[in-house]
Amino acid sequence: MLRERILPVATVVLAILVLWCVFVVVMNRPFAEDQARRAGETLTFGELVTETYNAKRPVLPAPQQVAAELWKTTFETKITSKRSLVYHAWITLSSTVLGFAIGSAFGVILAIAIVHNRTMERSMMPWIIASQTIPIIAIAPMLIVVLNAIGITGLLPKALISTYLSFFPVAVGMVSGLRSPDRLQLDLMRTYNANDRQVLWKLRLPSAMPYLFTSLKIAIAISLVGAIIAELPTGAVAGLGARLLSGSYYGQTVQIWSALFMAAILASILVALVGLAQTIVLKRMGVRS
Repeated sequence: MLRERILPVATVVLAILVLWCVFVVVMNRPFAEDQARRAGETLTFGELVTETYNAKRPVLPAPQQVAAELWKTTFETKITSKRSLVYHAWITLSSTVLGFAIGSAFGVILAIAIVHNRTMERSMMPWIIASQTIPIIAIAPMLIVVLNAIGITGLLPKALISTYLSFFPVAVGMVSGLRSPDRLQLDLMRTYNANDRQVLWKLRLPSAMPYLFTSLKIAIAISLVGAIIAELPTGAVAGLGARLLSGSYYGQTVQIWSALFMAAILASILVALVGLAQTIVLKRMGVRS
């Protein structure tokens, strides 16, 4: 079972690394050859590979350059330093978790209202779906400027961008989950003279738990994306988004890629934590995964 899970993932990772290594030479080759030509030299293939893999400002950084930058800014730099990726990751994580919490709570409440009120479903569902068709990169600057104008600054504006993205999968997933009990189960609850609240707590919510946790995995990942996007138009000096922005300003592609990898690692940890919570909760409920 473990082999069946690890082998496909390892194969994909290996294929990505091979392609990455190939494109490091392809993308960085023009600059390396141009530098050699200016010096009146001709590079052999081995020298070309060496130059492209050790370029100071590469178009595409090599894997070992990104790994070295990650190690340096994560383990060799004080976490209180603004050069530390741990420091920047913590800033982004704070916005992510707050936005995820608000968005998840709002999504669950909205789903319960939709399931129990047909008018709510007809009036809200089209707007919920339509809200996700607007590019978040267009909404983020407007929302942050408006909130700053009324004195709301700091963590909350960035968290609200995460909220905007995360509530949708939770709401849609919970609507499906709350409606998952079949007619016989609902009729049985009515036979016991259960009211709507009892049906919700005793039947609908337990049935919706697998749907909820699946939605939460999507929501926590997309909340991180929202937090990073929210840091871009604010001119923030801290956070993974700010790290990406400063790297793009100064042409530090190694810095950009290390921040991207830190974001990916952070997302993986968050999704894993939600998955662990899912395993614990469903096991206590007696649900077999």
